Amino acid sequence: MKIAVFASGSGSNFQSILEAVESELVDASVELLVCDKPGALVEKRAEKAGVSLYSFSPKTFASKAAFEQEILAELQAKGVELIVLAGYMRLIGPTLLEAYGGRIVNIHPSLLPSFPGLDAIGQAFDAGVKVSGVTIHLVDEGMDTGPIIAQEAVKINETDTKEVLQGKIQKVEHELYPKTLQHVISQLQRSVK
Repeated sequence: MKIAVFASGSGSNFQSILEAVESELVDASVELLVCDKPGALVEKRAEKAGVSLYSFSPKTFASKAAFEQEILAELQAKGVELIVLAGYMRLIGPTLLEAYGGRIVNIHPSLLPSFPGLDAIGQAFDAGVKVSGVTIHLVDEGMDTGPIIAQEAVKINETDTKEVLQGKIQKVEHELYPKTLQHVISQLQRSVK
């Protein structure tokens, strides 16, 4: 299955997906990286892996619909069948939702519905909860509100700092995301047959 990964930052989940594809744990090819932060580290990872890149600065467009229309053209040109959000810090708008409804997957660093939105790890840490985790869900028009596909809990120890918690959550993300993507891909392939 041809996938596109959307990312805004360092790209550690992008890297784990690439490695899972290379080792055939995920039956897909990464056709495109879409990045809304030109110069982000994830772009270097894509370049090193030979993955095509569409990098853009949202403020140079008149609207979300305008840049999503351009992204859509890139996705269609590459034959992308599934969009994988991996630290993409933007809500997906109607243009992409209409074209890829039910085929956009996101990863979020909390046990949704708790701590949606930005800085979920900081939100959980500041709330003093004993357990946080990772959620993988389908994307809808809300913020982190789509149907949940998979979750895994991460225990928060009293001695954990926010940075330690982030490391523990990322470790789970890097294992859970590829596994869940393979499950999603298998389901989509079965529904096409």
